[in-house]
Amino acid sequence: MADPLSTGLIAASIMLAIGIAAFASLRGWQGWLDLKRMELVSGRGDVMLPPSGGRIEIADLKERVRKLEAIADGIDL
Repeated sequence: MADPLSTGLIAASIMLAIGIAAFASLRGWQGWLDLKRMELVSGRGDVMLPPSGGRIEIADLKERVRKLEAIADGIDL
């Protein structure tokens, strides 16, 4: 039969693991709630930042349009 000490250690380690998982889950939940509170205070429901490459893409598209207009006008670049 199993030793009572080892059974107790296994039970204690399982309880400790459940406690750690519960603590981590509650911290994540509190972080999510804080984020939602900040969004409500700022007046915006959905905080979406533009992609960092957005300006670069627009500049690239403007350059392409300029080159295409130059080709259409018959100017050699």
